[in-house]
Amino acid sequence: MHGQKRIMVTGGTGFLGSFLCERLLREGNDVLCVDNYYTGSRDNVLHLLDDPRFEVLRHDITFPLYVEVDEIYNLACPASPVHYQHDPVQTVKTNVHGAINMLGLAKRTKAKIFQASTSEVYGDPAVHPQPEEYRGSVNPIGPRACYDEGKRCAETLFFDYHRQYGVEIRVARIFNTYGPRMQTNDGRVVSNFIVQALQNEPITIFGNGKQTRSFCYVDDLIEGFIRLMGAPAGVTGPINLGNPGEFQVRELAEMVIEMTGSKSSIVYKPLPIDDPTQRKPDITHAKQDLGWQPTVNLRQGLEKTIAYFEWKLSGGAKSTLGVQSSRMAYTHLPTPAVGLPVQEAVPIGP
Repeated sequence: MHGQKRIMVTGGTGFLGSFLCERLLREGNDVLCVDNYYTGSRDNVLHLLDDPRFEVLRHDITFPLYVEVDEIYNLACPASPVHYQHDPVQTVKTNVHGAINMLGLAKRTKAKIFQASTSEVYGDPAVHPQPEEYRGSVNPIGPRACYDEGKRCAETLFFDYHRQYGVEIRVARIFNTYGPRMQTNDGRVVSNFIVQALQNEPITIFGNGKQTRSFCYVDDLIEGFIRLMGAPAGVTGPINLGNPGEFQVRELAEMVIEMTGSKSSIVYKPLPIDDPTQRKPDITHAKQDLGWQPTVNLRQGLEKTIAYFEWKLSGGAKSTLGVQSSRMAYTHLPTPAVGLPVQEAVPIGP
């Protein structure tokens, strides 16, 4: 139905935000995409600009915003260590001031509001896998604290606004997510490994490679967002959204090398301060409360992500090299100015 809801997505030109905007538009909503382009890219939403139900507003949520909306998805914040540690004070402001401004808007408009929190609230966990009841082990004065503690404070604000003012909230704790539209230089492990492998450069592993991560494909995560926002009022969260499949970082590197046919070697560097050694979500609540669990396994998601980065690194020229065995490639690639392929994929080769 046209104009079903007026929905605002902060961080809407980013990796996750652009996919969320697409999904909300497909469901017939009016979507206001808000971003200051610190880590987002207009290229991610250029293909949406002709939709009369889509609007883009350049704005920094550390400043108040006065609009009329029915729902708010607050995704605005740099999410990779490279970016959030570049300007840690601004990262804290985005998490804290931004949350206050968006919650104030939700209070005024009586909008339902969603907070994109993070698995980083668990720090370097002493409990494995991590359930929502675990309170975490975070260093409040370390170089990652601007993000970790910023997100923890944002959760505090969300629940205080809920208790004190009756604001209807949803809080999701997002575990490692990957897919097309990740930046080539964002410093996350999946994008780093793929870019290095496609260029036959040494793949850099920090630590001994035995630390674990759980990787959720972007389509699965967006489905979790939609289900959480649509859940009954009593389902506030926080709720873990991530893929419980657990892999050592070295396993991921070896899989990327194999799937790309790369000649890359693996090199090891010291582990950064406070980098967690284990990461795996307990998604019991997501299964019970949302009927949600991931459906895309790591190899399937990597096929699509490798194809995207291949296209990106080639400057937009269509290519299927470097995706081995049951490989998938995008059937329709846009001009380089658009900067992203559509998500439909078909098998290539025998």
